[in-house]
Amino acid sequence: MVTNEVAARPASPLQIARARGRIRGRLILLGPAFVAAVAYVDPGNFATNSTAGARYGYLLVWVVVVANLMAMLVQTLTAKLGLATGRSLPELCRERLPRPVNRLMWGQAELVAMATDLAEVIGGAVALYLLFGIPLLPGGLIIGAAAFAVLALRSRGFRTFEITIAVLLGVIVLVFAASLLAAGSDPGSTVAGLVPRLQGTDSILLAAGILGATVMPHVIYVHSALTGNRIPATNDAERKTLFRGQRTDVLLALAAAGTVNLAMLLIAAVSFHGTATPDTDSLEGVHAGLGQTVGTAAAFGFAVALLVSGLASTSVGTYAGEIIMQGFLRRRIPLLLRRLITLVPAVVILAIGLDPTQALVLSQVVLSFGIPFALIPVVAFTRRRDLMGNLVNHPLTTAAAAVIAVLVIALNTFLLWQVVGG
Repeated sequence: MVTNEVAARPASPLQIARARGRIRGRLILLGPAFVAAVAYVDPGNFATNSTAGARYGYLLVWVVVVANLMAMLVQTLTAKLGLATGRSLPELCRERLPRPVNRLMWGQAELVAMATDLAEVIGGAVALYLLFGIPLLPGGLIIGAAAFAVLALRSRGFRTFEITIAVLLGVIVLVFAASLLAAGSDPGSTVAGLVPRLQGTDSILLAAGILGATVMPHVIYVHSALTGNRIPATNDAERKTLFRGQRTDVLLALAAAGTVNLAMLLIAAVSFHGTATPDTDSLEGVHAGLGQTVGTAAAFGFAVALLVSGLASTSVGTYAGEIIMQGFLRRRIPLLLRRLITLVPAVVILAIGLDPTQALVLSQVVLSFGIPFALIPVVAFTRRRDLMGNLVNHPLTTAAAAVIAVLVIALNTFLLWQVVGG
């Protein structure tokens, strides 16, 4: 009798996915981290990594590597949180934190979303200018509007959206891999750059910018929503299986993003540091410099990758904005209105003619200050067995994540003291 009941029980979503075959059954578990990872190679990364390489050579290689390792741990915890609870981090903050704290969390998250959109729209506008000569202001408006086309893919199901973003990330990876091969690099200097060291306040500012551009607060929020109910687990064993898939997803996606970030810095270091090439701390200067030192194909590839990055990351950023407002406030506003609100700072900067690269670097510093507000709740929630069940953190995992939070807070505090104190 029991056997018949078990045989008659409908297959779970995970069983259905695995029934598609060994390869397809595994691939279906991948995707959310690739959506998150495209935000780790947004135009802000182009600005901070290229500027770091041009100014300081291989000095900040260690910052890129450490930031990427931190991002892997952070996104793993975030994916696990959504998988275990079925809710996003903003939703859990609304449910578990006092109302004033929740409102504070929402306010800073909205500022983070605006800083994110600032980097993505400005970067995309610069790319359109480099490729087609379109002025920055109309270019920014085009990028802002183009986000709707990518976001519309969500109506066809989560896989279509995930695959599209993954393909766009793949384009960026291929472009920088080819450019690095063409430019070459110094392996000895790269290894030496793994030794942690800084040179003055400007290098600290860039280090904070790299950190803010790599560990992205808004995808800490959105990744949990992407994994929450994607493939619902019916028991602890399935949750374990799904979590193994998510760990693989994070490893592959963040390894790809980390490779791009490192390649950006190495290309700028080998091509521009210590040379007379002008304006290599700006996106336009990097584009022109690549054309002179590496070749026109590298310059064209840089502009294409910048455009793809802007289009993909602004779509993910707009989606993150939805998750933030819905989670913290349990409210929805029309997508067009949200797009317009977060677009305003970028349009203002483009309209008044501020230096776009400097605006990008400063936006990444703002993002680095938002990391603790997202990371601390993730650590606090994932260590609770009543929330996480059999996916609760190992004490060593909690300790490592806590160390990351302390390091980020310390770096940002020191940076603020240095800048304000002169």
